[in-house]
Amino acid sequence: MDWIEVTVSVDTEQLDKTAAICNMVVSHGIYIEDYSDLEQGAREIAHIDLIDEELIAKNRNKGIVHIYISNEYNAEESVQYIKERLTAEKIEHEIKCIGVNDTDWADSWKKFFKVTPIGERLIICPEWEEYDNTDNKVVLKIDPGAAFGTGTHATTSLCLQILQDYVKAGDTVLDIGSGSGILSIASVLLGAKKADGVDIDATAVKVAGENAALNGVTDKTNYICGDLAEKIDGKYNIVCANIVADIIMRLNSNIKDYMQKDAVYIVSGIIDVRADEVKENFKINSLEIIKEVRRDNWYAFALKLQEVPNA
Repeated sequence: MDWIEVTVSVDTEQLDKTAAICNMVVSHGIYIEDYSDLEQGAREIAHIDLIDEELIAKNRNKGIVHIYISNEYNAEESVQYIKERLTAEKIEHEIKCIGVNDTDWADSWKKFFKVTPIGERLIICPEWEEYDNTDNKVVLKIDPGAAFGTGTHATTSLCLQILQDYVKAGDTVLDIGSGSGILSIASVLLGAKKADGVDIDATAVKVAGENAALNGVTDKTNYICGDLAEKIDGKYNIVCANIVADIIMRLNSNIKDYMQKDAVYIVSGIIDVRADEVKENFKINSLEIIKEVRRDNWYAFALKLQEVPNA
């Protein structure tokens, strides 16, 4: 057994907070089972009315967060942390742990990742699925592997939604915490001439490069292994950061060093209980909110640098 699979079962309205807590102990290897809107999702995404009986029988009031922890790390400590945080948040939960081998973990989550429309223009399509593009959408093929970013999680889909509003032909894009490469690749498919991604995880950098090749944009994308923007030199029309509140606030202090004069700064990964704190940090760092979107318990923002009045 190479991995420990930890499943955390909670009421569906607590899934987002639970996922945020679970994400604190793993950098990748997470998926969520949520059947609360099964019928609506089947109609809007899969465009079908007939649903498998096994799915129909699923509990609509409960959801499950799955995370995978390598045997190289202390799974017991991670589980204890999750228990303590959930208890502190007064979230009733049930946690189970089982051993899985590397092949099982690598493939088992794929059955939950389906074709997903984002906004008016974009379709996220798993590499192993087919999409009949009769509506002439921008189709992004992706296999996230062990890197975060399928487009189905609210934080990523909100970023993709905002990107569609601001990416222009010829733009340059910087994606900080690029994960699977989904935001940078989407930027190029939407018209950007160049997108650079940076991630602290070497596996994510490798996966992003593979996804760029899958979409035929290798010549317009570049991925770097590093901490935030420490290895970046230059300024961009659009800067994206789909991370977490604490790291976004750390990044805000010098983000202007990577933004052209009229650049747009897009951030996501901000849970609702931290939104006011992050907004205050924007003000401190002379960042003006020009767009705010929310889905479930998550916020995303588009920002510009505030103009400094003439002395």
